[in-house]
Amino acid sequence: MTIFSMLEKRRAVRNYEDRPVEKEKIIQLLEAATWAPNDRLREPWSFYIFQGEGKKKYQQIAEDFLFERFPDKEKLRESSLKVVKNTPLIIVVTSDIIEDDPAASEDNEYAVCCAIHSMWLAAEELGLGFVWRTRGVGLVRDERLFSLIDSPENKKIIGSLFIGYPDEKALENMKEKKRTDYLEKTTWCQ
Repeated sequence: MTIFSMLEKRRAVRNYEDRPVEKEKIIQLLEAATWAPNDRLREPWSFYIFQGEGKKKYQQIAEDFLFERFPDKEKLRESSLKVVKNTPLIIVVTSDIIEDDPAASEDNEYAVCCAIHSMWLAAEELGLGFVWRTRGVGLVRDERLFSLIDSPENKKIIGSLFIGYPDEKALENMKEKKRTDYLEKTTWCQ
């Protein structure tokens, strides 16, 4: 498969088989991330792996968050929590903050986004489904997630990655991906 076809095929997968992701594949995803471009080779990323008991703690935070945010929307809470419950692997990814250099901190965030995208493409090659969550059960702005990862003040959560073996039936039922043609978003500056 070419990189172009892989990019076109890439999907946000939210439904997984009840099957753990092997440690070897997790290591390959993390190695893929480390090859992402990053300013001055600061390698500003950190990864927090949640499986088993750790994932149950993440799930409890997500449940508390959803109940606080949507107290009267039980179906919304249940459907959002289903993703957390059915995901065999969650990886929280942070970026280093450089207190006296906001521009470098921002550059670090861009690098971490590249690292996450590298992981997404590697996941595709490894036969894994992947979705990068920020809002909702991604919990990136929830202090409880910072506490769970025991994150020092010099880290910013960039996303929670939900990873597993895709449920093939759910994949078949996914809508075809549509994108705006690049010509509508491109200006050739001469």
